[in-house]
Amino acid sequence: MSHRYTSIPYRKVFNPSTIRCPKASCKKVCKTHGGLRQHIAASHPTIRPRPAENPLTPPPNSVTPPPFPPADASPPSTPLPQGNATRRATPQCNMPPNPTALDIQHHPILDGTPCNEAKACHESTCSSPPPWEERAADDYSPYLDRAEFEFADFLYSQAQMSGGNIDKLSQLLAALYPERNPPFADRDDLYRTIDATQHGDIPWDSFTIAYTGEVEVDSPPWKLAKYETWFRDPLKVMEQQIGNRDFAGEMDFAPKRIFKNGERQYTDLMSGNWAWEQADKISEDEETHGAVFAPVILGSDKTTVSVATGQNDYYPLYASTGLVHNGVRRAHRNTLSLVAFLAIPKTSQEHKDDPDFRQFRRRLFHTALHRILLSLCPHMLTPRVTRCADGHFRRIIYGLGPYIADYPEQVLLSCIVQGWCACCTSPSDNLDAPSGRRSHEHTHALFEACSLQELWDNYGIIGDILPFTAGFPRADIHELISPDLLHQVIKGSFKDHLVEWVTEYVKQVNEPAEASKILADIDRRIAAAPSFPTLRRFPKGRGFSQWTGDDSKALMKVYIPAIVGHVPDQMVSALSAFTEFCYLVRQHESTLTAIDNALEAFHHAREIFRVVGIRIDGFSLPRQHSLLHYRYLIQMFGAPNGLCSSITESKHIKAVKQPWRRSNRNKPLGQMLLTNQQLDKLAAARVEFEARGMLDGPCLAPETQQPPAPPPEQPQPEEVLEEEDNGGIVEGTACLGDNPDSSIPGSQIELDKCPEFNSNVYLYPSAIATFYAPSDISGINGMYRERIHATRSWRHGPPRYDCVFIEKNPDINGFRGLHVARVFGFFSFTYGGEDFPCALVHWFSPTANAPCPKTLMWTVTPDVYDDGSPRISVVHIDCIFRGAHLMGMAGDKPLPYYFTLHHSLDGFETFYVNKFIDHHAHEIAF
Repeated sequence: MSHRYTSIPYRKVFNPSTIRCPKASCKKVCKTHGGLRQHIAASHPTIRPRPAENPLTPPPNSVTPPPFPPADASPPSTPLPQGNATRRATPQCNMPPNPTALDIQHHPILDGTPCNEAKACHESTCSSPPPWEERAADDYSPYLDRAEFEFADFLYSQAQMSGGNIDKLSQLLAALYPERNPPFADRDDLYRTIDATQHGDIPWDSFTIAYTGEVEVDSPPWKLAKYETWFRDPLKVMEQQIGNRDFAGEMDFAPKRIFKNGERQYTDLMSGNWAWEQADKISEDEETHGAVFAPVILGSDKTTVSVATGQNDYYPLYASTGLVHNGVRRAHRNTLSLVAFLAIPKTSQEHKDDPDFRQFRRRLFHTALHRILLSLCPHMLTPRVTRCADGHFRRIIYGLGPYIADYPEQVLLSCIVQGWCACCTSPSDNLDAPSGRRSHEHTHALFEACSLQELWDNYGIIGDILPFTAGFPRADIHELISPDLLHQVIKGSFKDHLVEWVTEYVKQVNEPAEASKILADIDRRIAAAPSFPTLRRFPKGRGFSQWTGDDSKALMKVYIPAIVGHVPDQMVSALSAFTEFCYLVRQHESTLTAIDNALEAFHHAREIFRVVGIRIDGFSLPRQHSLLHYRYLIQMFGAPNGLCSSITESKHIKAVKQPWRRSNRNKPLGQMLLTNQQLDKLAAARVEFEARGMLDGPCLAPETQQPPAPPPEQPQPEEVLEEEDNGGIVEGTACLGDNPDSSIPGSQIELDKCPEFNSNVYLYPSAIATFYAPSDISGINGMYRERIHATRSWRHGPPRYDCVFIEKNPDINGFRGLHVARVFGFFSFTYGGEDFPCALVHWFSPTANAPCPKTLMWTVTPDVYDDGSPRISVVHIDCIFRGAHLMGMAGDKPLPYYFTLHHSLDGFETFYVNKFIDHHAHEIAF
């Protein structure tokens, strides 16, 4: 007789998430109070105001500590605060600026005054919006309750579960809980419920376009085919975006001019000159006074979903309202909507260069765009009453806004010849020559004076077609082409041009074997770059074929130190000036002159590539030429990263590639349309439910919840550091062990004369720095957080000890007002009832009084005493400003094959202070 022995493993008891975050705008629900405290410390740090008086300032009768050392001097072993200075945030702004320092001027006529819905008339007395449609607090229709809606949204939007798995899950739920039916009987039941959702319901429509020229019996197939375009009404799409309650408080209903300390600030689209000029034109009609000018931002780009299955290409068209702030558009919060799938005419290799086919392809594109946008045209002159995100009704006047497109798409949009500029009339063989701007008026004048061949040869104009914008009021495609940081700057000019030219140079001046060694060493230097938050790693260097925009951005951050010593200094200067330009292209007027200077320096330094024979034909390259227009475009449209093609490329994933993967590959377009419509319905329903407070708190039924106890006001000592790290801002230099009432540094005090200490010391592997970083978010508000590590084992591997900036003199801007140090430990202790979060740091000192002229970076070296021991101090954690990124100066010496990033901060005598690691570091380490 056989026996079977079974053991039941320990099963964890389910602990529901019932403790809601007390912050009103936060939806986080935690399981424990400890988890809540961690969440608050990580996501909602308490930003401490600057103290009114310096607690470390000596009393009047005490001896004042020595002043700060000169800017080029090494930091003292125990740095002291300046005796007559208050502890405050650094000039680079740890704290957000005082909003009262901003002077915002709105357009005086098109000012977005609320109106009455019924009368559609101007009413300045509308101080509070009318109430939204009343619904019962538990009306989640067509869903039975909140849990059913959350379950449907999870399955369809988040998990993207296949139909077969949905059926299987329903069967499993029925088996586990036989006393009740599963939320949805099967996939069809789920899909029908989503289809019944009224929120966000904008149906798809279609039209067909065919070739209307002469057709013969032996005509190619493309002349006989009909091309179908699927689209949604853009007017309804815009009204849905403008009325999206999730955007309340993040929209501008009037063009604005922002000044800070007398300087013009260019941030969102409505802060640029173009929106103001459009409002001036519209206001010539008195019937439009008090209305809202709402630009419609468009973007299109072909994308491939699968090369292996026959090059499946799709041509999506996206639209976004220009009223929302740039940060909202970049945050993937449904501000960019899929409007259409354009038709893609295809033919065989035999006919692909046929002039008739090329002409038809252009006409098909522009005709389809005009047809799709036709519903907006009446309301580009006559206002349409629309409910806005803040609940007010306003009269909206639409207008075609900036068009997001890469260079091939710009050529198609502006009807110009490949190799010419879509914005100016510079000749294709000398694009950087001074010239005027293109316009519809200029093109019409040329049509009357020149032949088609003259238009093509002398002006780069395709004379047998007009851009689609010619059929809409106040629209000119040549002034609506937006700057494209991704394809023009990052992937185009940097990766495809400069990086490739450097590689060509190395191969040209060296024997093949030696060139391979040099390129391999460059890859090792890139791979050995120390870790840093948000820095993408290159474990094997840059030798891979599929490059993304993020790959190119990451390479730009570490490429310059990697090539020093292997290429001429002027070539390094060209890369440095170009990278400087990339980081300066932002929103503040004060940097526009610096942008011009950086671009001039780049144009001068890049001549080295012509001298060495890499660019014998010169630099008449459309993507590099586009950099000349960036100053003007920033003034017109605001910060360029609010109109970057990275926004549309990111949307490809959700709107095209994922829906295609969910289809059965048999005529997938219809399934992709339905998937997008259902996703939009779920997203719109979530916004509506959240706006009504129907998704607040935990999802469990009230009777199953436990009443949460308030978190303790005073955390335990081991929690002090985490909360201090998250909320701590860098406020001056204070070194533990230093007595502000004494001129004797703490390091010179004998141990037996120090106060006795018998309490616990708590060690921590990391800390969080919180600081103000406006340039990283395309705006003028916002805090940024990064984690600084000091641990003996990083991810079960070698140790990681990060570097930091420490404030030296708050009255000095740039790197001269900062120290660089490496953190070897975080700890805290309590003495005399006061908590002391501290850091053990090793100091670095500058090697010169100015940045390196070829790399534009400061260089530093580790500080050591005469006996060779490192110069180490204990500092208060509030002294730490933020993380710093150092890259070793290898010169012309190759790195060993075994050298990795874990050796980087110990393997060099001198380091570059990498100001190109992110935008904020670029602002403070100049």
